[in-house]
Amino acid sequence: MDSTGGNTSARQSHVVLGAGPAGSALAGELARRGHAVRLVSRSRPAGGVPQGVTWREGDVGAVEGARAAIAGAAVVHHCVNVAYHLQVEAMPGIQDAVLGAVEAEGARLVVLDTLYPYGPTGGEVMTEDTPWRATGAKGRMRAALDARYLAAHRAGRARVVLGRSADFAGPGVLNSTLGGAVFPGALTGGEVVGLGDVDLPHSYTDIRAVAAGLATLGERPEGDGRVWHLPTAPARTTREVFTMIEERVGRPLKVTVMPEPRPFGPFDQVFMDAYAELFYQHTEAQVMDSGAFQDAFAARPVPLGDTLDAALDWYRALLAGTGREPAVR
Repeated sequence: MDSTGGNTSARQSHVVLGAGPAGSALAGELARRGHAVRLVSRSRPAGGVPQGVTWREGDVGAVEGARAAIAGAAVVHHCVNVAYHLQVEAMPGIQDAVLGAVEAEGARLVVLDTLYPYGPTGGEVMTEDTPWRATGAKGRMRAALDARYLAAHRAGRARVVLGRSADFAGPGVLNSTLGGAVFPGALTGGEVVGLGDVDLPHSYTDIRAVAAGLATLGERPEGDGRVWHLPTAPARTTREVFTMIEERVGRPLKVTVMPEPRPFGPFDQVFMDAYAELFYQHTEAQVMDSGAFQDAFAARPVPLGDTLDAALDWYRALLAGTGREPAVR
């Protein structure tokens, strides 16, 4: 997690587009750093609006909607995502709208990005210099988007920076391989699913480190014009992660290993059909190095044990509640 605390003396107007786990956590982090923050999404966040944040309904699928959403912002954070089976069709149009809006408004743009452009790596450690070798439609789409973001920056159309995350983990994270398919079963004695080869190392980025890293990129324009890997703890094997969870819940996990894509837990057939092209992430080592960001911005990742503790606390509250997701604070 960012250890600088940000530059709260330089209060700016930040707009966060998208109120999923990353967008909501980022909005709360920016507010804690003293910035004026507007969170924009098509519907009100299920977990509530973070303290100190103003929420506004908005749709950034067209330039007019995106301009209305970001009006007056010094920095715009693009954390919008759509369902897996809609991404190839929808994400380029969202990019067109957001890029057009920040260009017209003169705002800086911080983009939450994925590891998908790298594609299969044969298990090599991923750094910001790793070639983009995606073979699937989603990976190629993400690579094309990123190339366009960076080209817009080089051309002087917009000031852009990209922050890449490994799989999310931590409080508020449901739709992750270390989320709704693991923690409810771990806490109740039910099924816990491991994907692919559970003896391969796999990187997870704590959602709070995602928020802190994106907030830092929003405050530090000297990082613009490139891709950064957000602070991520050293990779552990899935089996090691499950052992760490067992130690915390005080019982053996009932693990079902899924060697190939099929519906499970919160992931239905439509999702898994769309996710199949990315299943290589569980059949080869998936290790992300974030040393460049950590050195440049004096930041550190959240230790994986702390991530698991926070996730278990959040899921305990979720399971004990009335169905309303606990807010990420």
